[in-house]
Amino acid sequence: MSRFLSERLQSLKAYVPGEQPKVRNLIKLNTNESPFPPAPGVKEAVAAAADSLQLYNDLAAAKLTRLLAETYGLHENQITVSNGSDEILAFAFQAFGGNGLAFPDITYGFYPVWAALFGLDAKIIPLDADFNVNAADYKGNDRCVVIANPNAPTGKALPLSALRNIAEKNPDQAVIVDEAYVDFGGESALALVPEFDNVLVVRTFSKSRQLAGGRLGFAMGNAALIDDLNRVRFSFHPYNVNTLTQAAGAAALEQPEYFEACRQAIAETRAWTVEQLKDLGFRVLDSKANFVFASAPGMGGGEYQKALRERNILVRYFDLPRTRGFTRISIGTKEQMAALIQATREILT
Repeated sequence: MSRFLSERLQSLKAYVPGEQPKVRNLIKLNTNESPFPPAPGVKEAVAAAADSLQLYNDLAAAKLTRLLAETYGLHENQITVSNGSDEILAFAFQAFGGNGLAFPDITYGFYPVWAALFGLDAKIIPLDADFNVNAADYKGNDRCVVIANPNAPTGKALPLSALRNIAEKNPDQAVIVDEAYVDFGGESALALVPEFDNVLVVRTFSKSRQLAGGRLGFAMGNAALIDDLNRVRFSFHPYNVNTLTQAAGAAALEQPEYFEACRQAIAETRAWTVEQLKDLGFRVLDSKANFVFASAPGMGGGEYQKALRERNILVRYFDLPRTRGFTRISIGTKEQMAALIQATREILT
């Protein structure tokens, strides 16, 4: 680091994303991307939008916001868009985390990074022995609650009743529900938005809408919460969602049949993969996401990851005390998962 870095940030441990190698013939199952291309019409919409790149993008993202409102049954003033869900989460941490934050010990690794970056006190609440979030642990917090549901990297999900309980027990604090993976089988907190003024639902186009490289996220909640987020957004980067990304997101929303087909294919391939891994002696947590969290028989997660890497298959390993026995495996195509299973058989024998 340079001698100019703020003293407050000198101990900051930055988020470490999954490996993104530019090597041919790798089966990439480490960053929870979709194995499918964007929806039909996305490429054409982006190409058409490129004709106006000499102009600033639409600050309100009017078409995209209108389509989101229609898709999810909300008013347009209950939605705001962002440069990936990471950005909207960062805005939410700044907007609602002034009294501190509460989130699990095993969850999305960016949460503690943002807390440290913004100087917010974080109360870390352990998952139970089976890696479940216990809603009772969040009762009556005096701080903003952040729940990834389904959780990462475990893939486990809380039912809507538990999310309702957390919202009810924290009426004076914002409850942020990060639903990056909810389209693959979880119950959404969106049903709580009309009832609770403290529930903010955050989603992304990266996973189930095949736009990870487009960087598009959005938040849904009470109009006052959304106004708060836009206050932060306009104080930081009002032109945060570029013209091409807005066009890609709108085109993706206009193809609901493709969205349904892709997420159904991933859910079916996930079920097949879980069955195969369990037949090989793995412990696999119940996943409602587009990945599984699995523990190989007779070896640690790092050892299994390394053995797969030697066979040109990438998975994710988290070298933390409670997760060292596991690897996170993104769900790819049926062919990719069959290759993973074959390689795993070789490793185990």
